[in-house]
Amino acid sequence: MHKAICLIIITLFTCVLYSQTPKTENDSTRVKKDSLSKKEFIKQLGNGFFPTKFLNIDLKYLVKYNQYEALRTGLGGVTNNQFSEKYRINSYVVYGFKDHRFKYKIGGGFRVNESTETWINLSYTDDLQETGSSTFLTDKRFFSFFEPRLLNIDLFHKHITKAVSIEHKFSKNLLSELEFGTSKIEPTYDYIFNVDGTSYRTFDITSAKLALQWSPFNINKLNEKGVSEVKEKYPKFTLQVSQSFKNNIKGDFNFFKTDFRIIHRFIHNTHSYTEATVKTGLATGKTPLTHLYHAYPNNITKETILQRFSVAGINSFETMYFNEFFSDRFTTLQLKHFVKPFKITERYRPQLVLISRMAIGDMHNIERHQDIEFGTLSKGYSEAGFEINKLLFGFGLSFAYRYGSYHLPLFADNIAAKFTFNVSL
Repeated sequence: MHKAICLIIITLFTCVLYSQTPKTENDSTRVKKDSLSKKEFIKQLGNGFFPTKFLNIDLKYLVKYNQYEALRTGLGGVTNNQFSEKYRINSYVVYGFKDHRFKYKIGGGFRVNESTETWINLSYTDDLQETGSSTFLTDKRFFSFFEPRLLNIDLFHKHITKAVSIEHKFSKNLLSELEFGTSKIEPTYDYIFNVDGTSYRTFDITSAKLALQWSPFNINKLNEKGVSEVKEKYPKFTLQVSQSFKNNIKGDFNFFKTDFRIIHRFIHNTHSYTEATVKTGLATGKTPLTHLYHAYPNNITKETILQRFSVAGINSFETMYFNEFFSDRFTTLQLKHFVKPFKITERYRPQLVLISRMAIGDMHNIERHQDIEFGTLSKGYSEAGFEINKLLFGFGLSFAYRYGSYHLPLFADNIAAKFTFNVSL
């Protein structure tokens, strides 16, 4: 492992240092390229990368924090077209200061078709993943500058994953990715998966996944380099199906999963709109808790409102406590109404957002999951609240209230008050 970590560090630092070697060009050429370079630089930052000559440094690996690792910091990046238009290296190495472990990924790919942007990728990953999280393969192509839920997560499982994937663009509006992989899973918490008379504390997963991202109304334009730029339009659809196989090599369970998400915006006028997000998931077969679903909770289990004060997520349930519910089938609906920003000054314009969230789910064979306690969402979960964003330096305030079937006896336990953080480049 240490050899692999050293290899990643040496490769990344070599690319960064070489990327700083200045080019020799005349002044007139430099002036012509200056405005375009600045625009491209801002665009790359907005996508989560700090561009250098041959390597785009991935900003999401620099500094993070969660309850299991505490401070997590490292270096990662992906080579760009100046390095090669047909080959790329995509790797990272990070260190957790609380668990005292290095995590890393060694990855790369090669392009097999330019017009359809078809790439074949190989990767080896030794890292953590949040239990109950369900991510779409195509989402890794979209960047969130700040991921506030990570601050509060404490339920992780270790995984060592070897994977090969194929990226393919059927059209400018339809992205796809197919992945085959094997993973060795080890929960970092007390958990036993009891199935067919056998108790598993660690297990192996062999799976195939197919993800489709369809944005039928996106507007595509060509820039000076011939690369399409996308102006986002709605609705957007994402579908992912996965099948895990039980075999004699690297698979302990057979199970099937399907996940679907739709995001739509109802535009009322230039400054006001309503955003609706529906997400569903279904897991059948012998599925361990690590690969089931939560509903993106974001509330710490502490006694008072002030002790629970943290940072609100983007699409998370702010009053739902971490590890409170898990499901093998669920549906969530989130509604956000963005009111016209208050024009205090030309530059200072806070914005009110009204929010309503609902979730419903259930679980078969709950007795399989031992040494851990949780509930299901069979009665339907509801919360409502509001945000006042961009009050100061991108920070704002969020308030949410839990009501309905899962309303708690103590009034204060149903309230979540938090910071929000919104920044755009």
